[in-house]
Amino acid sequence: MNSLVIHYQEIALKGKNRPWFIGRLVRNLRTAVSDLDVKAVRSLMGRIEIVLGPTATREDVGDRVRRVFGIANFSYAGRTALDIDALTAAILQDLGDRTCSSFRVSAKRADKRFHLTSPQVEREVGGRIQEARGWKVDLGNPELVVHVELLSDEAFYCFGKERGAGGLPTGTAGRVACLLSGGIDSPVAAHRMMKRGCAVTFVHFHSYPILSRASQEKARELVTLLTGWQQRSRLFLVAFGEIQQQVVLAVPGPMRVIVYRRLMMRIAERIGLARGAQALVTGDVVGQVASQTLENLAVVENVVTLPVFRPLIGMDKDEITTEAIRLGSYPISIIPDQDCCTLFTPRNPLTKARLAQIEAGEAALPIEELVDRAVAEAVVEDFEFPASAKVGPPEPPRISAC
Repeated sequence: MNSLVIHYQEIALKGKNRPWFIGRLVRNLRTAVSDLDVKAVRSLMGRIEIVLGPTATREDVGDRVRRVFGIANFSYAGRTALDIDALTAAILQDLGDRTCSSFRVSAKRADKRFHLTSPQVEREVGGRIQEARGWKVDLGNPELVVHVELLSDEAFYCFGKERGAGGLPTGTAGRVACLLSGGIDSPVAAHRMMKRGCAVTFVHFHSYPILSRASQEKARELVTLLTGWQQRSRLFLVAFGEIQQQVVLAVPGPMRVIVYRRLMMRIAERIGLARGAQALVTGDVVGQVASQTLENLAVVENVVTLPVFRPLIGMDKDEITTEAIRLGSYPISIIPDQDCCTLFTPRNPLTKARLAQIEAGEAALPIEELVDRAVAEAVVEDFEFPASAKVGPPEPPRISAC
């Protein structure tokens, strides 16, 4: 078996736009396996084939494929001529010394011009396997399913399918900018948006040199992990400590957290717009902390014009933690660090802020100056997966202070 056959599901419903979605999925797959011995990634009739080279292992390629969104399932497959004799001989050879108590053959014809129907192919191939191996045929609950796919001039066979990541190919739904903290929630929120086809730009706020560089290092680790799912990422590291100091001097204590969040949203929106983002993404959950009450979320969101997506809004912490563990971000997120959220935090923050009240508190701040400076001084870092991926030259920063 020297191929991986990939099937998609949601893409098949895209009508006239389907070729564009398939083209993007093929491109993402080529990037994901670009440093492995892969001879070709080609689109066939309703499926995609990855042709393995002699030094490529199924496990290595399969691990990459599992991280590409837009795939319903995939299988390690063999390819033969479109001939029942050749197909059966190849299946029996690859079965090797495998044993099982029962089996069945499941056949699909992508090209209906083949002279045998799918049930006829199942009976013919299944009969020959039974004759050669003596296995029992069980159509209801077999131990082994031999899948056969017949195309116009070739056939594929496999002995099982693995579940893919699902969703839509990353990059098909536009770009979003995610406010990435060092915590558990925001990486999961970003991953969910990637699954829906969004390319995610990351914005991380830190308080260095007032605090250590630990939160920046965590942000880099998280972006490195998440880049494995979208192949290319850009991270903006925004110094926020001096801004917080100015807020402390000008804004009453209970309002400071809301003002911090509104400034972060303004800065993230400016960066996002320069990157072509069509929405902002946060890891907010209703009622989880003081700044995430319904009243406070509304006041924070009021300051930006881009839509704000909150993929985790109705989840509880256990659900998010379970997803973070599955994603692999949890061990990074729980590393102790000092982030800007813990700096200058008031003892009793507002939980039901009023817009007029917050706007009055902000009146003493040079808002535009703070935003302009934070954006202009943001440090930009690019990430690629795999590291040797050839995905074109990096886009130059287009951040404007005005």
